[in-house]
Amino acid sequence: MGKLRGAIIPVTPFQQNCALLWDEATQHAVVVDPGGEVDRILAAIDQAGVAVQRILLTHGHLDHAGGAAELQEQLRARAGDPAAVPIEGPDRRDRFLLDGIAAQASGYGFAARNVTPDRWLAEGETVALDDHRFDILHCPGHTPGHIVFINQAARFALVGDVLFQGSVGRTDFPYGDHAALIDAIQRKLLPLGDDVMFLCGHGPGSTFGAERETNPFLR
Repeated sequence: MGKLRGAIIPVTPFQQNCALLWDEATQHAVVVDPGGEVDRILAAIDQAGVAVQRILLTHGHLDHAGGAAELQEQLRARAGDPAAVPIEGPDRRDRFLLDGIAAQASGYGFAARNVTPDRWLAEGETVALDDHRFDILHCPGHTPGHIVFINQAARFALVGDVLFQGSVGRTDFPYGDHAALIDAIQRKLLPLGDDVMFLCGHGPGSTFGAERETNPFLR
């Protein structure tokens, strides 16, 4: 197994942490949550010299999925394969959000495209980047279909907008559920271990242990 490497690409005025992860030996890669500014994401892919195998989505919000359809189109054109680079995730309970991306973007004064994943993901399933396996956990509350990607071997998680350094995801949406969000964090994420590092959707990452001790929303 090659070493798992990564880069963070903050995109759009929302400063969303798009992640590029790749296997150091094979240079195969995944892009997680391409929220927009596809040209910047493509430039980061080129700089790393990697070949993207799939696009992963943690949830259906515009700032995380707004660039997914365009990025897939561009990468398929580069590969010359109309079936390459599938979009996988989130849980199908976020379908209504992905179907509303274009309308939401127009409200902010810019264009983005709705997204239809090639594969919905559910808790208990896995996705792989070569030998690197990511377990799927359903962590609702911020959105109904929010999922988290856990790489047990690397002690690393991609948590989207579930948990932040010193905070948790917003739940003041009509479909938000604060109790469900806190339950998912306490029951599914923190038991994975204090040493697990995580990348969140915005701002700096942290560890589950640091958040267990200091995050005011978890006390």
